[in-house]
Amino acid sequence: MSALRETIAVTGMNLRSLPTRYGTSLVIVVGIATVVAVLVSVLAMSRGFLESMTRSGRPERAIVLGRGAEAEASGGFPRDNAVTVLGLPGIKKATDGSPLASAEYLASVLLPENKDGRDAFIVVRGVGAGAFELRPELKLVEGRLFKAGLNEMIAGRGALKQLNGIKVGSHIPMQNGDWTVTGVFESNGDSHESEFMTDANTLIAAMRRGETFNSATVWLEDGAAFTKFKDAVSSNPTLAVDVKSEPAYFEQTSRPVARVLNVVAYVIGGFMALGAVFGALNTMYSAISARRVEIATLRALGFSTGAVIVSVFAEALLLAGVGALLGAAVAWFFFDNDLVSMASATNRGQLTFALSVSPGLIATGVAFALVIGTLGGLFPAIRVSRMPVAVALRG
Repeated sequence: MSALRETIAVTGMNLRSLPTRYGTSLVIVVGIATVVAVLVSVLAMSRGFLESMTRSGRPERAIVLGRGAEAEASGGFPRDNAVTVLGLPGIKKATDGSPLASAEYLASVLLPENKDGRDAFIVVRGVGAGAFELRPELKLVEGRLFKAGLNEMIAGRGALKQLNGIKVGSHIPMQNGDWTVTGVFESNGDSHESEFMTDANTLIAAMRRGETFNSATVWLEDGAAFTKFKDAVSSNPTLAVDVKSEPAYFEQTSRPVARVLNVVAYVIGGFMALGAVFGALNTMYSAISARRVEIATLRALGFSTGAVIVSVFAEALLLAGVGALLGAAVAWFFFDNDLVSMASATNRGQLTFALSVSPGLIATGVAFALVIGTLGGLFPAIRVSRMPVAVALRG
């Protein structure tokens, strides 16, 4: 009999006996499913966070920050700097001939959170008159826009999903009294959807923080305009600001958090995987011990040691694969598009985003499981190869 036919025959015989070892096999499947579900769900949080942040940046836009500031909330610049910046060359013109730009101010407000009743900081972003033309992804889906000069604001869809009972007509407590929510907007699931928005000048006056803006966002004329705009900023000695493209800015601010989430996923997954490997080893050793006479008989009949070893690996990998698919299915069913809220990397509020269980993450989980299965079958397979036939036949 050829080596391939031997291997197929022994492996098939081994796998057909799995129902008789249902309990021990289930230990491997459940253990690996748990590892994969946890790993994929935490990686889905990292992926969802990155997607939310990167959706916020568009290559045709640039963001102006206070000099040395890493994020909007960590710096600022005076009004005269904002006026100068918005008049520099390289900025695209709006339909009315004004620069397609928005000087913005951020304020944090403490509100009760919906899911667990704890308080959470949300960001109120004061924007310029051209903010919606500057950000065409912003779509008003309910109510009406705020009016400049009035204590009114609109709320992002993502922010409302995390807050307790806030809707159109609700009142938000601010430093100078209650403000009214007049509308709800969506923003393609990006980070702005976790914010409230209002008129920048009205917000600055209400917060009594002086004539200071945190950032300015501008729409550039074309791909070459970024260099022209940045050179105009850096060559003006009256400006204490820095310029970054939006994609570069959001990539830079999201990278540390995403890295931490990935480390957490693999550290937790690694410890759980170690436990799953020991569980698989114990189960496979028990299975081999229970079948030692059968295995010895096969070898006595002329089946090669290699065929028996392959059958052990095939069983371990099959159980690992089933566990991986079960764990991935659990992660996808319970966590895909599930909303989570965490401290924002760019401001002093909460960022709400959806977990994203992608095919790539599922593939990662399956690969992780197959490594566990390989390690779980390795030493039992070595034991099979070293098992004396005569001793095993005597039981």
